[in-house]
Amino acid sequence: MTDGDDETDLPAETLDSRLKGAAEDLDAAATERELDTVEAALDEITEDLDAADLPAPDADADADADAEDENEDEPDPRAELEERLDDLRDDLEAARGPYAADVVDDVEDAKTRLTETRWSDTGEDEAAAAVAEFAAEAGSALDADLSGDDTATLAAVADAVANAGLDPDGDAETIDALLDATAALDTELDDAEEWDDLETHEQLRAQGFYDTLGHYKDFPPEWAALKEWEQRGNVEMVLLALDSFQSDFMERHCLEAITRMNDDAAFEAMHQRAGKRDEPGIKALGKMAAEDAVDTLLEYVDADSDPGLQKVTFKALGEIGSEKATGPIATQLDAENDQVRPHAARALGLIGDTRAIDPLADTLNDDESDAVRAAAAWALRQIGTETALEAAAEFSNDRAYLVQHEAAQAVDALSAERPA
Repeated sequence: MTDGDDETDLPAETLDSRLKGAAEDLDAAATERELDTVEAALDEITEDLDAADLPAPDADADADADAEDENEDEPDPRAELEERLDDLRDDLEAARGPYAADVVDDVEDAKTRLTETRWSDTGEDEAAAAVAEFAAEAGSALDADLSGDDTATLAAVADAVANAGLDPDGDAETIDALLDATAALDTELDDAEEWDDLETHEQLRAQGFYDTLGHYKDFPPEWAALKEWEQRGNVEMVLLALDSFQSDFMERHCLEAITRMNDDAAFEAMHQRAGKRDEPGIKALGKMAAEDAVDTLLEYVDADSDPGLQKVTFKALGEIGSEKATGPIATQLDAENDQVRPHAARALGLIGDTRAIDPLADTLNDDESDAVRAAAAWALRQIGTETALEAAAEFSNDRAYLVQHEAAQAVDALSAERPA
């Protein structure tokens, strides 16, 4: 042992000999007390090694080594001894136990798994049987009545083990038996059928989605069931199908059904999807004319990095028709992407707010894209006031046929409004 922080010239050979002795004592240790003695010896060796003045590798010598010896590292006595110490500590930790606390931890893990896992009907029975078998084995090992098949049973087993006063030396066989039982429980819970193990159609069948089917003509049967649930006004089942099926075909029909149903539950479901930038959900909100979704959709109006999202959002806001969206969408008439600008113009036409007449007229006059200009002319026709129609009618002789066509229709609309 060293005293304080003073270095000692304790040779590496002495430390090596003490490590060999500690390793022999560890191999012979049969009780926790003997293992404690080994740990104390390792602690003393660690202190002495930290204080020992051991030779370090000569860096200069390494740099000047001949080419044939460049791959041969000079030994580092301290590093070698520290590595052996670490290995012995790992072996010591592995030699300890088993402990009753290990059993309690395993049982607590099983209890958490039992409650947090969604089991199928079959899996619930299998998990209950596994718990009952484990409780019987634990009761036998502890000579106690621990029968049961639920989480309360597992809690009772954990308490019984914790309170049994099991000694890692004297009760090693009992602890080993309990650990074997917990390992078997874990394996049986692995094998029990979880909800996620089921195929989609099996999950839906278990939840009653196909219960409406009798004799049906539509194929696939999922579509027939969907239409029946829509007819019955059961939004919950339609939403279940929407969340379950991955095909574009079923998603489209689910969204169409929800749009037609258009009640509070349908709105909430689509609003949540829209809040996650889900384009089908945004489309559905537009078809539902969901005024309460406007604030959510306005967040995506200037999503320049996602033109697809902008286009869907513009159309939905146009279909909803809220004038609250006029200003934000009008700013997109100047967007750099000429694939976005015509969708902004058409959305303004659907909204019909007269405040959009001037920015649409400017777009019709100034935009370099004929497709954008034609969309602006169309939008002015949709707004339909005399001022809007006159702004579009001015372009009857435009260079672009699409713009000419819209202007001509504006002229016709003005003629119809004015008396001969």
